[in-house]
Amino acid sequence: MLVDISVRTQKYIEDCEVCCNPIEVFVQCQDGIIIEFDAQNIEQ
Repeated sequence: MLVDISVRTQKYIEDCEVCCNPIEVFVQCQDGIIIEFDAQNIEQ
């Protein structure tokens, strides 16, 4: 999974590369460093 650290706060849904189930991703960056990362499986 690639993360664009130039964006301070991101929340998006990405499909798992292995099983194709959707994953809700939350990333928070500060000064080019990831300070918070969370990924939750979205059951379907």
